[in-house]
Amino acid sequence: MRCVLATDEDRAVVTHILRHLNERGVRVERLPTGIWAKVALAAAHAVSEKRVDFAIVCCWTGTGVCIAANKVTGVRAALSVDRETAVGARKWNDANVLAISLRLLSEPVATEILDAWLDTPYGGTEDESLFAIRAEEAL
Repeated sequence: MRCVLATDEDRAVVTHILRHLNERGVRVERLPTGIWAKVALAAAHAVSEKRVDFAIVCCWTGTGVCIAANKVTGVRAALSVDRETAVGARKWNDANVLAISLRLLSEPVATEILDAWLDTPYGGTEDESLFAIRAEEAL
């Protein structure tokens, strides 16, 4: 499994995320830090172009990187603040970009979010909704 990790700033929890992904056997491409919109778009394009299986984008609130990533065709970015949100994003929304807030994220919560994201497949129950999103993108 391959992913790209993009953040607008380096914090200790980012190092933890990288280490945990490596421990889980995920091959991680770490993008240089930079302006949140640009790092999120770069990560989203890597997903859209199928260079990686998924991306993780981080900024202070997680909202900005989520908005930016969702501008790229084929990307379904979800802001996940806890395990259950990450499960839902994968299970029901088939999300392929995980957006995370750096503001309050602790290492234990980051681990829970990452494990939920990695362990939860798309449930196959929301194809009609996903089809509607793809149709809108094609306009």
